[in-house]
Amino acid sequence: MTRGKKYREAAKKYDSAVSYDVNEAMGLVKTMSFVKFDETVDLSVKVNLKKSQSVRDTVVLPHQFRGEKKVLVFCKGEKEKEAQEAGAAYVGAEDLIEKIKGGWLDFDVAVATPDMMKDVGKLGMVLGRKGLMPNPKTGTVTFDLKGALAELKKGRVEFRADKTGVVHLAIGKVSMTPEQLTENVHAVVTEIKRKRPADAKGDFIQTVSVASTMGPGVRVAIKDEE
Repeated sequence: MTRGKKYREAAKKYDSAVSYDVNEAMGLVKTMSFVKFDETVDLSVKVNLKKSQSVRDTVVLPHQFRGEKKVLVFCKGEKEKEAQEAGAAYVGAEDLIEKIKGGWLDFDVAVATPDMMKDVGKLGMVLGRKGLMPNPKTGTVTFDLKGALAELKKGRVEFRADKTGVVHLAIGKVSMTPEQLTENVHAVVTEIKRKRPADAKGDFIQTVSVASTMGPGVRVAIKDEE
């Protein structure tokens, strides 16, 4: 792939064959940013998984970088008041299901109480494609609406390994300090390690790298995350 002049100039500031301390890597990502907008910083973690294994969970990042999410809650009865008091943007049951069937998707996260999942499941084709389907594994199917919304408002994000065993996750903005970005990386890597399958063999986390939206990828020393 042919890279632009600014990219090539930025890439001269680091050695692509070297794995850097995470804080140093974050400093390099900031230094190599050459565009006028505040780029997102992405983390990529390659994990050692068999085809039958998966890694999926959520993590609350220590330092947030996105605006507050609009949370929709599927629930009934007394739970509606709980959801409203906890700060949900939209609360309802069949009314919201019908609205979504009509094409409305003006929310960032969907949460549901377990008793609603039979009906919410009818939206599988719609919510599934958008990554919005409530799931017990990510804490979005629960009767503890107050707790779930509190974490979501703190910035709880979901991560999962793709088919190639790589977890991709945005962990900040170039405008953040290297220390803030470093703490976010540590939080994510720690949670990924906690989700290591019991029967996984060998080194679980194989490679870690960080990069801004338009910049070069920087390898992070794995030993610093252990």
